[in-house]
Amino acid sequence: MSDVPLLRAENIHKRFGDEQVLRGVSFEMDTQDVQVLVGSSGSGKSTLLRCINRLAEFEEGEVYLDGTPTSEMDVNELRQQVGMVFQDFNLFAHLTAVENVTLGLRRVLGQSKADAETRAMRELEQVGLADQADSYPAELSGGQKQRVGIARALAMDPKLMLFDEPTSALDPELIGEVLGVMRDLAEGGMTMLCVTHEMGFARQVATDIMFLEGGTIVEHGPPEQMFDHPEHERTKQFLERLTTLHGDHG
Repeated sequence: MSDVPLLRAENIHKRFGDEQVLRGVSFEMDTQDVQVLVGSSGSGKSTLLRCINRLAEFEEGEVYLDGTPTSEMDVNELRQQVGMVFQDFNLFAHLTAVENVTLGLRRVLGQSKADAETRAMRELEQVGLADQADSYPAELSGGQKQRVGIARALAMDPKLMLFDEPTSALDPELIGEVLGVMRDLAEGGMTMLCVTHEMGFARQVATDIMFLEGGTIVEHGPPEQMFDHPEHERTKQFLERLTTLHGDHG
């Protein structure tokens, strides 16, 4: 493993108007880490993910990918290396599943239609959707749409995957199929930073859990420490409430 962390966020500050959303957030991730980010609504979790892949620009601090400041990288190059899966799928309604996955391969990487389709089919197969390649988003369940979103991000061969509450828009019976794909990715060595309320998944798969509140990291550590021996009462209360509310899917 390299001495340089795959991802390093250093003193990230972000405000929207008068509201300071991130207040000096710093953390590191090594290759094959699976970090789960938890916190109440408005704590800055999604904003932090968006700062990492520059969907939002931060005012202070720096994010490094493999030691390179992301502020010095071309945005398209950065987003090839840092895939993102959104809460609300973000699929193009007028494109089939396979066309949604090939779009970036053709437009950003300049692949031929045939090469892009071969790669896209491989990724759809990995998420269990090869049989739905020609279906449009309106014909897919929420869980299937989210798996197409995962396949689309994977097709770019990213070093890091960001998941922004990937199951929160899904019916309860569909959550397991998306978490199953994420678990398979983790077991395959994909480096992942996940905002999620699914504490069963966090217990089983995470190498680290970070608890964010008021734009700062209150506490972070491996799941067994965070669940069983947290340093802060606030961490304990929050994780207990999440587990009660959302159960132990996974």
